[in-house]
Amino acid sequence: MRLPRRSLAPLTVALALVLSLPYDALSHARVSGGKPPAPSRFGASCRTAVQGSHVVAYCHNPYVDTDRVRLHIECARWWDIDTDSAPADAGPAMTVRLTGRCWKEVRSVWISHQKAL
Repeated sequence: MRLPRRSLAPLTVALALVLSLPYDALSHARVSGGKPPAPSRFGASCRTAVQGSHVVAYCHNPYVDTDRVRLHIECARWWDIDTDSAPADAGPAMTVRLTGRCWKEVRSVWISHQKAL
């Protein structure tokens, strides 16, 4: 009885393709002066509360950079208009209050963040 022989052709072609890639296409570690990259120090932490059709959000920014925050409200009823608040700048060590409402029930609430210039 003879065992089936497997071809080395697919392995050879795959190896040839990897070796023929340009150097820039290969992944390699990036080192910036021997120091690890600085952790991200941006973004206010926000708390939201929904009571009936009213929404209140408090955003506190513990960082040096100003965070421009907006409250977004999606209403549950198809005829109820979803709302976005005006942007509010949360400066360093500052807390801002954002409010909004639907006519009926609230489906979802979220906060967007943008770095202020």
